[in-house]
Amino acid sequence: MNLARGLAAREAAGRPVRVGLVGAGKFGTMILAQLRLMNGVRLCVLADLDPQRALAAARDAGWSDEQFARARGAAAANDLARAGRTALVESGEMAAACDLDVLIEATGHEEAGALHAYRALERGVHVVMVTVEADVVVGPLLHAHAQKHGAVYSMAYGDQPAIICELVDWARTCGFEVVAAGKGTKFAPVYRRSTPDTAFGYYGFTPEQIAAGGFNPKMFNSFLDGTKSAIEMVAVANATGLDVSDEGLSFAPASVYDLPTLLRPRADGGILPHAGMLDVVSCVRDDQSFVDDHLRWGVYVTFTSESDYARRCFSEYGVATDPSGRYAALWRPYHLIGLEIGVSIASVALRGEPTGAPFAGHRAEVVCATRRAMRAGELIDGEGGYAVYGTCLPAARAREQRLVPMGLAHGLKLRRDVPADHPIGEADVTFDESSFLWKLRREQDATLRHSGSTSSD
Repeated sequence: MNLARGLAAREAAGRPVRVGLVGAGKFGTMILAQLRLMNGVRLCVLADLDPQRALAAARDAGWSDEQFARARGAAAANDLARAGRTALVESGEMAAACDLDVLIEATGHEEAGALHAYRALERGVHVVMVTVEADVVVGPLLHAHAQKHGAVYSMAYGDQPAIICELVDWARTCGFEVVAAGKGTKFAPVYRRSTPDTAFGYYGFTPEQIAAGGFNPKMFNSFLDGTKSAIEMVAVANATGLDVSDEGLSFAPASVYDLPTLLRPRADGGILPHAGMLDVVSCVRDDQSFVDDHLRWGVYVTFTSESDYARRCFSEYGVATDPSGRYAALWRPYHLIGLEIGVSIASVALRGEPTGAPFAGHRAEVVCATRRAMRAGELIDGEGGYAVYGTCLPAARAREQRLVPMGLAHGLKLRRDVPADHPIGEADVTFDESSFLWKLRREQDATLRHSGSTSSD
C-alpha cells in the first residue's frame, strides 16, 4: 500500500526507476499511456521491430515525437536517456543491454520474449514478463536465472494471471483454504474451430473498431478458442501450486453468484475433482447466449475456512456463498491490462518482489490439438492460428504422453497424417532444435528433473 509513496520518494531524490519497454502492440500501447503519467518512473528506451509503428503507438498514448530519438546502440540509447529523451531502437536485445532498472517484455512472441528476458536478467535488470506465452514454456528457468543474478522476474500486474495470484495470496494470507481460482472469458465449444478469419465475427467487432483498435486476429482467436485461457491458467499453476484438471478447463457457464456453488469439490456438489484447482468460467452458454451477471472480464477465488465462526461471518458481511454457507467467493469484475503495469514496476524496483512468479516450478503444461484433420508435411502455425488450439494438463501427464508444448509448436512440420482434435505429440512433428527457446526448455527440463520439482507429483 506504499508503492506510490515509494515512487514519489524516488522522484524527489532524482532517482526515477529507469524502464525499458520491448513491444509496442496493443498491450505495449496501454503501458505507454501510463508510463507517461507515472511519478518516479522514466521510460529510457522503447524497442520494436518497426520503429515507426512504435512511434505511432507512443503518439496514440499521448507522447510527442520530440520525446523520442533513434539510437543505433546501447551506448547511444544511454546517452539519450541521460539527456532526458527516450531512445527508440529496433532490437529487444539492444534494449536489454541498456542501463535500466526494469525491462518490460511485451512482444507476445515466445522466442523473442525468452531471449530478451534472459539477456536482461543476466545483467541484473528486473524483468516484468507480459509475454506469458514465454513464461509457460521457460518461466521456472527464467525465475531461477533472475535469482542467480540478483534480479526479479515477475508477471505483469493488470493481466489476469497476476491478479489471480494476488487473490490467492490474499486468501492464504488471511488463513483461508483456496478451493478454486481463475477467470472469466467468452467461450463456447464451437470456438475451437475458429480461425483468424472468423474470430472478429464471433466478437461482433465492426470493421471500424478493428481498424481503430489495431487488433491482432491471431491473438483474438487465441482468446476465443480457449488457448489463451489455458496459457494463463498454467502460468498461475506454476506460480501458486494450484492444480489444473486432467480433463482440462471446464469453461462452465456461470454468473458471479454461481461461483461458490459451482467451483467447489464434486463431493460437495460442485464440479471440481478436488479443492485447490484452477478453472475458467464462460460468460456464454453453449448456444452463445449470455449469462446474467457474468465474469467475462474478471478474476475470482473461492475459499473456505476451518472455523465455523469465520464461515458464519461470510454471510453476515454479504459475501456470496453456496447454500451451505461453507464455500465463499470473491471476485474482481474487471482488469485494466497494461494500464496497471505500474504496480509491477514499483513492486520489483522498490521492494524486490514480483507480482507473481513461477515459485511452484513446472506444475502444468499448455499442449495443442488440431482444429481439423491435417496431412503430413503441413505446418503448425502456433497460438491462435489455423492449425491448432491449446489446452492445459498437469505437467506429469503431458510428459508421460510426450505432448508438445504450445509455445514450442510454432512452425513445426507434421511427419504423418493426424485427425481433428489430435493432441500433438513429439512423434508427430520434426523439431527445430536450433531455437533459443528450445535450448532454454531443454535446460529447464534437465534442471527440474535433477531438483525433483518437475510437477505436481
